[in-house]
Amino acid sequence: MTRRELLYSAALAAQGQPARAFVRVSREDQRYFELSDGSPYIPIGNNICWERYLTEEKAVLAKMEERYRALAANRGNFTRLWLSSPFYDLEPRRPGEFDAAAARHLEQLLAIARRHGIRVKLCLEHFRSMDYAPPAFPGSVAMSRAEFGTGRGGPFADMTHYFTSQEGRAAFLRKLDFYARRWKDEPAIFGWELWNEINAVRGKGWMEWTASMLPELKRRFPNHLAMQSLGSFDREGAREYYRGISTAASNEVAQIHRYLDLGAQLDVCKGPMDVLAADAVRELQSYQPGRPVVLSEVGAVEPRHTGPWKLYEQDSQGTLLHDLLFAPFFCGAAGPGQAWHWDHYVEKHNLWWHFGRFAEAVKGIDPRSERFEASFSEQDSLRLYTLRGRKSTLMWVRDAGSDWRTEIAEGRPAAPRRATRLSWSEAGAIRIYDPWRNVWSQGEARRGTLGLTEFQRSVVIRARRQA
Repeated sequence: MTRRELLYSAALAAQGQPARAFVRVSREDQRYFELSDGSPYIPIGNNICWERYLTEEKAVLAKMEERYRALAANRGNFTRLWLSSPFYDLEPRRPGEFDAAAARHLEQLLAIARRHGIRVKLCLEHFRSMDYAPPAFPGSVAMSRAEFGTGRGGPFADMTHYFTSQEGRAAFLRKLDFYARRWKDEPAIFGWELWNEINAVRGKGWMEWTASMLPELKRRFPNHLAMQSLGSFDREGAREYYRGISTAASNEVAQIHRYLDLGAQLDVCKGPMDVLAADAVRELQSYQPGRPVVLSEVGAVEPRHTGPWKLYEQDSQGTLLHDLLFAPFFCGAAGPGQAWHWDHYVEKHNLWWHFGRFAEAVKGIDPRSERFEASFSEQDSLRLYTLRGRKSTLMWVRDAGSDWRTEIAEGRPAAPRRATRLSWSEAGAIRIYDPWRNVWSQGEARRGTLGLTEFQRSVVIRARRQA
């Protein structure tokens, strides 16, 4: 075993994960993930796609290690990285001119991931045009690759030329080959994502390009997942694209992006975070994609994505983060929601503990063997998100009396929910988890009801049936 493998083995062992195992779609229940040794895997983590303000190598890597350490300390095991952001950009000048420093930076980043037992989803590209455009706001990245365009001596007239020409496809495949020679057997890699929000590019041919590139991606990385992503599902017109990508034969993960956005066309994007997140998951499930569904980007933005949400400043307790983590999984997604704004929000308020609270709520659960069926109901101003499995029933209970409007916009703290009784017909021993206080208690059902003591915002109920 190499030194790299020994380090990763030790980090995974500390988290109870086997060494040298890769993430794959479950053979037992294709709605969930597992590791290649057959053990369950629930991806718990957020997007940490680049460092916004630091540029010096040691400083960037130190900051990334700080974040990975904080995530791992709270039982996180997953994150996402943009390979096309400046620090990791393999082709900063011309297609095929590979930058040695960028390759070194990726190797260093993966070493950090191995130390902390984190698997990284690598997003290969993100640019939307070949006309120069600066970053939209401080700390963002440029959404153009002017160096690829003929205006600056590059080979491509525009995005359509890049996607549809043999030259454009060959250039992308050369880059895949470069990565494959070095990292096709790297277990710290969760999978490869072709493009961030590819439907936002200024050109045609991206759907056909995706259909041809996903098999090429998988051919080069047989041990890693292959996937594609689309922009925020905030309008009716997104449905056609999402249905096509989510059900494409070579796309192994059905991903969806959605944000709280008061400028969105869909009203659901302006409501409570748990409702908009749950609706996104159910949208993809309605297509019956036959693969894991993941809410892979979620957060809050200023209207029409003009910047990070200004009210993050007031959400120091992480009410949005809590809701976007719990709602997707309890709707039947393969894992919790994966938050954006890692620095403007999660890091700024030191909210890493929320990942640990989700991990605690689902500790010991194997979604594949449970074959969960999700359902939703409302009772006495409570939203009940339920997963019924072969051995267990899980329910996330969300108080509808508070949400981002009342707590964050209006500044009214969430009132404690007084002791109440739920209708309850599930068999088995009952435990109740309060994720806000990190406390477990025993529950008792009688006469078709289950009593809940006073709680704030939400609780999790777990019933385990006798063998």
